[in-house]
Amino acid sequence: MPELQMRAIKYSIPGISNPGLPECQVAEWLKKVFGDHPIPQYEMNSRTTEILYHLSERNRVRDRDISLVIEDLKQKASEYESEAKRLEDFLMESVNFSPANLSKSGSRFLNALVDSAIALEIKDTSLASFIPAVNDLTSDLFRTKSKSEEMKLELGKLEKNLTATLVLEKCLREDLKKAELQLSAEKAKVDSRLQNMDFLKAKAAEFRFGIKAAEEQLSARGMDASLSHRSLAALSEKLSELKEQTIPLKKKLESYLDLMPSPSLAQLKIEEAKRELDAIEAELTKKVDMMGL
Repeated sequence: MPELQMRAIKYSIPGISNPGLPECQVAEWLKKVFGDHPIPQYEMNSRTTEILYHLSERNRVRDRDISLVIEDLKQKASEYESEAKRLEDFLMESVNFSPANLSKSGSRFLNALVDSAIALEIKDTSLASFIPAVNDLTSDLFRTKSKSEEMKLELGKLEKNLTATLVLEKCLREDLKKAELQLSAEKAKVDSRLQNMDFLKAKAAEFRFGIKAAEEQLSARGMDASLSHRSLAALSEKLSELKEQTIPLKKKLESYLDLMPSPSLAQLKIEEAKRELDAIEAELTKKVDMMGL
C-alpha cells in the first residue's frame, strides 16, 4: 500500500482539483500508514497535498467498508455459535447426548456428516436437506457424464478429421515435392532450349552475314542475279508447276493415241502434241541445267 501511495505522489493524477486542503490531516494519515517507519521525503506543494488527501479519503472509505464487513462476519459467527449452543443444549436435554461423549468413530462420522453438509451447501444435516442436494448432485453427475460422452464423440470426430487432414497434408506435400521436381526438370529443359536458341540465333546471324558477304562478292564479280539462291528457288517452284502442267497434256496425248480417227488428222494432232511436249521438255532441260549451274 505505501508503495502505491508513493507512486501516486510521484505521478500526477488527472481530474483532481481541490486547493486549500488541510495539510495536518494528510500528515496524520501518513503517520498512521507508516507507523514507526520514517515517512519518505516528498515535495510539499498543493498538488502533492491534494493527491495525498484524496488517497487518505479513499483509504478511510475502504477501511470503513472493511470494518463493516468484519462486524457482519463477527455477528454471523456469534449467531452460528449461539445456534450451535442451542442445538447442543437441546440434544443434552432430549437424549442426554453431547458431541464430547462421542467415540472416535462417532466423532469421525459426525465430522464427515458436517463436511458433507458443507460440501453440498445445505443449511442443516437433516434428510430433507440431504436428499434434494444428493439428487441435484446426481443430476449434475449424469449431465456431466452425458456431456463427457458428447465431448468424447466430438473428440473422436475431430481425431478422424485430424487424421484425414494429416493424410491430405502428406499427400499435398508429396504432390508439391513432385511438382517442384517436375518444375526443376522443366526449368532445366527450358534453360537448355534457351541456350540452344541463343546458339541458333547466333549461327543464323553468322549465316546471314556470310550469305550477305557472298552475295556482295558475287555481285562484284558480275554474277547474274538469276543464278542467286532466291532465283533458283523460284525457278524450282516454277519447274514443279510446269511438271504439274505436263501431266494433263500427257493424259490428253494418251487419249488421242487410244482413238481411231483418220490417219491424216491423227498424225497432225500427234505431231502438234509432240511439238508441245518437246517444247516443254526443252524448257525443263534448260531450267534444270540452269539450276545445276
